[in-house]
Amino acid sequence: MTHTLTDSWTMTRRELAHWGRQPVAVMVNLVFPVMLLLMFGYLVGGGRGVTGEYLAFLVPGMLALTMAFGLEGTMIAVTRDLDKGVIDRFRSMPMANGAVLVGRSVADMLQSALGLGVLLAVAAALGWRTEGGPAGFLGAVGLLLLFRFAMLWIGIHLALVAGKPELVQAVQILVWPVGFLSNAFATPDSMPGWLGTAVQWNPLSHTATAVRDLFGAPGGQPDHVGAAVLWPLALLAVFLPLAVRRFTRLGR
Repeated sequence: MTHTLTDSWTMTRRELAHWGRQPVAVMVNLVFPVMLLLMFGYLVGGGRGVTGEYLAFLVPGMLALTMAFGLEGTMIAVTRDLDKGVIDRFRSMPMANGAVLVGRSVADMLQSALGLGVLLAVAAALGWRTEGGPAGFLGAVGLLLLFRFAMLWIGIHLALVAGKPELVQAVQILVWPVGFLSNAFATPDSMPGWLGTAVQWNPLSHTATAVRDLFGAPGGQPDHVGAAVLWPLALLAVFLPLAVRRFTRLGR
């Protein structure tokens, strides 16, 4: 157990060291969600069907959307290591099986938490405030990070299947529509019937709605909190074992 933890921490430090060597990529990942928040909040507008202040509705949706879009960064990092043979070299070393994946997931979760903090700080600077109290705030952050953890393992699995960074673009074509086919920017009630139904089934929409409820924001519904927990757990139950099995079969 100690050997596994030591190897996992070594791989985590390796991923964190990349931040210092790739500051531009880190900054882009932090600034891009902020740009989306400003664009939809003040340039594009939106909020069809929203009752109350739009910024209060938008911020939880943007937080959930940011957690989903983090999947792309995970895929790029994993496929880059695969393409360069880095993961094959690690697998040939006397290292605990799975330490590479654990290191990747820990580093990505740290970056996600940092990005979440930056976006919350910018939202607060714009005048956004949570009305749900400390418990509601912590619960909302917990749901967001749980959703990100599930998306992270989807990204790891898809990256191991894709194998090359060039194929990540094909996945991005799917990620963006799924991300925007949600209630991040408008309520399902304001959409055509078939579209609103699809939006309501989107796991991202459940997370956004539950987070709005915990923040005390417009559009929140307490009955979505359970779904916001169960959907990520279900995704983890499927994709985490798939990713581990795919990793153990690399090179066979």
